[in-house]
Amino acid sequence: MNDKFFEELKEKIQHYFDVSGGHEFDHTQRVYNISLSISKGEDVDMDVVKAAALIHDIVRAKEDSGEIECHAKKGAELAKEILSKTDFPKDKIDKVCEAIRVHRYSKGLKAKTKEAEILQDADRLDALGAVMIGRVFSRAGKRNRKLYVQSDIPEKVYKGKDSTAINHFYEKILKLKTETFKTKKAREIAKERYEFTEKFVKKFIEEWEGKDLKWKQNFVQNVEVMK
Repeated sequence: MNDKFFEELKEKIQHYFDVSGGHEFDHTQRVYNISLSISKGEDVDMDVVKAAALIHDIVRAKEDSGEIECHAKKGAELAKEILSKTDFPKDKIDKVCEAIRVHRYSKGLKAKTKEAEILQDADRLDALGAVMIGRVFSRAGKRNRKLYVQSDIPEKVYKGKDSTAINHFYEKILKLKTETFKTKKAREIAKERYEFTEKFVKKFIEEWEGKDLKWKQNFVQNVEVMK
């Protein structure tokens, strides 16, 4: 399929997305761009990769509002409906739907095709790094959740919900370790983003609890003694 098809597809699906909260169309566009990048050098069907990346979160807003239980499952169903009404190759639609069905992190489903692996990697890469930090706090604000509560211990297993923004990092984001990514290029990108995210969370907690002030206080005291 040519670029025009996918640009027109973007326009057709815009109305499905929320305008804030971390899963607006900006996220989809980043996943699409990442998918193109990490597909280079891989033996994949780019029609499938592009379509799956664009449609993967098409009903995420409905899940967030409580209308549906799983956006991946319902998204796969809607993808089939949407693509069947276009000139997208009919023999490729099921591969698109399968990639969308298994992309969701919390379900832990295994990708059985390279195209599905690409979508999983791309979606999870956008869950690491500077942009994701902004998304986490935007999400917390929208859901009226606190940033951090020292006594609130994170759950060991991510259940799709979290009590604070910082807990979300521990329950989900910081479990996206480099070795969990399938493609070589994704692992390279993940390494830098993971380290950045981990450093941020540690610094956030240090500042919140005032631990970063100790060295400064000691320094000032030592200078006073030397006078």
